[in-house]
Amino acid sequence: MTDTTGAPRHGYEALGFTTDGTLIERTGIEVEEVAADHAAARMPVAGNTQPAGLLHGGASVVLAETLGSMAAQLHAGPGRAAVGVEVNATHHRGVREGWVHAQARALHLGRTTASYEIVVSDDAGRRVCTARLTCMILDRA
Repeated sequence: MTDTTGAPRHGYEALGFTTDGTLIERTGIEVEEVAADHAAARMPVAGNTQPAGLLHGGASVVLAETLGSMAAQLHAGPGRAAVGVEVNATHHRGVREGWVHAQARALHLGRTTASYEIVVSDDAGRRVCTARLTCMILDRA
């Protein structure tokens, strides 16, 4: 997620976080933008399917929780941590190829919690999944 100069592309990286060796890297999630109140990313369908060849619902949830958690961490700021405490998802349609794209939008940015709606869509812009994530904001030990 760094540019060609090695500088952080997003505030998330500026806080000292990396996606190297994480589930984010394993699923091929590419973060496009992260701010405290919104975020965007995409993920390939290939490699994230269930045996029937459709995008795995759990992969959509991983994408949604990743994006919302990154935004919540920016909202929390230095010296604080955002941890997911509740996620739910409704799966609307299957996807067999291409990419899915996620857009997270803050619903609530409080002192101790942050909640986001995350919409996952296919390459044609059709809604694949709607998720909601709530993160608790904690002081780091």
